[in-house]
Amino acid sequence: MAVPSLTSRPSPAASRAKALALLLACALLPASFLLRAQAVNLDVSVTTPDGQPVADAVVVAMPVDAAALAGAKPHAGQIDQVDKEFVPKVKAVFVGSSVSFPNKDNVRHHVYSFSPAKRFELPLYAGVPAQAVVFDRPGVVALGCNIHDWMVGYVYVSDSPWFATTGADGKASLAVPARAYVMRVWHPQMAGEEAATRRTIDATGAAMTLAWQVAMKPEVRVRRSPAAPAHGGHY
Repeated sequence: MAVPSLTSRPSPAASRAKALALLLACALLPASFLLRAQAVNLDVSVTTPDGQPVADAVVVAMPVDAAALAGAKPHAGQIDQVDKEFVPKVKAVFVGSSVSFPNKDNVRHHVYSFSPAKRFELPLYAGVPAQAVVFDRPGVVALGCNIHDWMVGYVYVSDSPWFATTGADGKASLAVPARAYVMRVWHPQMAGEEAATRRTIDATGAAMTLAWQVAMKPEVRVRRSPAAPAHGGHY
């Protein structure tokens, strides 16, 4: 049997036939497939009942059809330590994602969490730890520093890859494939349960504007210690 030449070219008639077949295949695609291929913008605002914007609220869009999650991949994230604070204070990641904790202060930190969703410790270190932390279970992970008690942060491990965190104006935007979703909102100071914020939406048309009002509990924080004297201490 002859081996086809790598330099052979299809005839013009064969090329036209192939192009026609491709056009017919596209025309026969189900309307639902074409609809889901489009992206729909969701503009979300989160405020208190008296209209104050809520910053650092996590907004999650979970597809009603769980099959839509197939192929979703985790991504690497980062939470800095700046001026003895976690920056950002709230970090949302997709389950399975890794997060690094660079220390940008001139003192050492000891980052840890005892949360059921992820227990870990990064013993006293400066600079960047050798390994990132993988958050492999959905849930809320509260962060602390064993040296600086006032340092508090949160990793929200989402079971959906479509999420966003509100800015200082209480607003966030998500671009999601066109389909139905169950939306929900979480914040560390939220007075009610996250489940109470659930709302089903049909995101198969034009861009949508959505608003939530959530009651907030007062923030309770450990008082920062006075600035350490400049004598070359490590903490």
